[in-house]
Amino acid sequence: MQRLYDFLRRHPTGVDSFWAVMLLGFSMLWVVQEPVGADPRPLAAGIVLLLCLALALRRRAPEKTLLLVTGIGVAQLAFDIHINPADFAMLVVIYTVAAQGDGHRWASRLALVGGVSAAPLAQVRWPAENVSVPGKVFFTVVLIVPFVLAWVLGDSMRTRRAYFDQLEERASRLEREREAQAKVAVAAERARIARELHDVVAHNVSVMVVQADGAAYVLDTSPEQAKQALETISGTGRQALAEMRRLLGILRTGEPQDSEDYVPQPDVQQIEHLVEQVRAAGLTVDFKVEGTARPLPSGVELTAYRIVQEALTNTRKHGGPDAGASVRLVYFDDGLGLLVEDDGRGAAHELYEDGGADGRGHGLIGMRERVGMVGGTLDAGPRPGGGFRISALLPLKPAH
Repeated sequence: MQRLYDFLRRHPTGVDSFWAVMLLGFSMLWVVQEPVGADPRPLAAGIVLLLCLALALRRRAPEKTLLLVTGIGVAQLAFDIHINPADFAMLVVIYTVAAQGDGHRWASRLALVGGVSAAPLAQVRWPAENVSVPGKVFFTVVLIVPFVLAWVLGDSMRTRRAYFDQLEERASRLEREREAQAKVAVAAERARIARELHDVVAHNVSVMVVQADGAAYVLDTSPEQAKQALETISGTGRQALAEMRRLLGILRTGEPQDSEDYVPQPDVQQIEHLVEQVRAAGLTVDFKVEGTARPLPSGVELTAYRIVQEALTNTRKHGGPDAGASVRLVYFDDGLGLLVEDDGRGAAHELYEDGGADGRGHGLIGMRERVGMVGGTLDAGPRPGGGFRISALLPLKPAH
């Protein structure tokens, strides 16, 4: 039985065939035991067989089965074949045509007209005996109701299915648009990072050139100064090479629109000045530095500054008038830790620049791209009890 159930569930046409066989058997008992009208029983049996066939094929060809049952109904009236259990197939076919009538609305209308007409025509052909006219009218209306309900149910299923199809299409379109916007945001942010890293590398190369010129100038008169200049060139060159390795992985998709993009890039030391600017704008910020400060790679310093800048900017935008924030810099032996927290309006200001509350806003996309460029990790999300937290760990040496 379980195998039969699984088969019928996977094959809807098989379900229809099963019920058609059941209806055929019950209707044949009616043909044998009950009066069928003026014509011979073989004709009634043929009518029953065709109705059950229409029930079995209703999903494969709904319009054709509708025409078939319409012709069968006319034949019943013409050959005096009384109403029988197999006529239930007419209700099922009317429902099917109404439910699947998106492409052929004429079939749905024909099903409704045929269903409404069936009961009055049956009363005219086989009038009820010993029943008053009002009783006949009432009985006819009662017989019309199942046909109308079958059509209404089928049409509502068609409308519901069309509505859900529209919702799925809309959700799919929005998902594609969201992915496209995210890709555009990532590309734009990578182009911006590429420009900034280019400036850092250009600065390092300029320093190397200046030091090389100085070393050449004092090489004969002051060997010690020349040695120091060469050491500076060596360290700066290594740092420039590290920045170049990260730069090579970026595709520049656009050019800067404003000349201010090429101003000298900020570093960790300017974070304190940034905090003072934010305080002057009215946001309470607690700033702490832990550990021993040391020189950091330019890319790491730039990333740290931009993360703090983005976090405080979004706190001012979305945290509310009474929000406060804290910025914590921790120097480890092998990296720099950042922790930016606020006590704003829950996780609501998680909506970073056109982004959504799923943490995929463009602000967070930019942060993750920056942190990924220096081989670090980023964790961003709501704080317990309200507010938002951004935690980042930036290694002093890039991951290879």
